[in-house]
Amino acid sequence: MALETELALANRLADAARAAIVPLFRTGIGSERKADRSPVTEADRAAEEAMRRLIKAEFPRDAIFGEEFGAENGDSGRTWVLDPIDGTTAFMAGRPIFGMLIALVQEGFPLLGVIDQPVLKERWIGATGQPTTFNGSVVRTRLCPSLAEAAIATTGPHYFDDHDGEHFMSLAAKTDHKRMVMGGDCYNYAMLAMGQIDIVCEANLKLHDFAALIPVVEGAGGTMCDWNGDPLHAGSDGHVLALGDPARLDDVIEALACAH
Repeated sequence: MALETELALANRLADAARAAIVPLFRTGIGSERKADRSPVTEADRAAEEAMRRLIKAEFPRDAIFGEEFGAENGDSGRTWVLDPIDGTTAFMAGRPIFGMLIALVQEGFPLLGVIDQPVLKERWIGATGQPTTFNGSVVRTRLCPSLAEAAIATTGPHYFDDHDGEHFMSLAAKTDHKRMVMGGDCYNYAMLAMGQIDIVCEANLKLHDFAALIPVVEGAGGTMCDWNGDPLHAGSDGHVLALGDPARLDDVIEALACAH
């Protein structure tokens, strides 16, 4: 499946979202609280609106599911999944480690994914059957000889409930936790795809949080799954693992299960 037209559109979507986000970065714009108490800004909404307009013009039969404006039905069997700013808290703090996420999903599984950092002008693109690229150059994850040498990342401890937090800490204790990265949202997965981080472990993610990450990580040689090792899809429960070296998967699953 070549996906040339879809990838070309995905790049234009990312360009349009950049144009909406960058002028508002570090301007002190206000935010509101959504029903789940997470923040949303004018930049989130403007970026998603810009992307929706382009999708409807080019692929009017495709469905759209975005974090800010929900679902619009289609009849093609495909859905564009959009998260205009993954890491709104980082955006509001003036930290350029948030990202824009774009995925094309068919039958619950992503065909392509884009992670874009608009301020730094960094873009990772992954697609089924193709190597992941960073600003046009192929990137690869790195080998990880043992769990004890692994650098692990997560967005923050407050995203785990007590039960999940115990399991995460059981895993983290078996890694090189002196190098643990906190914060970063989707940027952690981009760094994993480039061989800078070995494991990302998170819970309570929605489809718009993880769909775009899968083609990027797997196209770079890594693997993504849930905490049981099962493939991620639209019905997954939000427990997400990314590994740069798939050889460590059994070690990670075992360590996660060892919480007391």
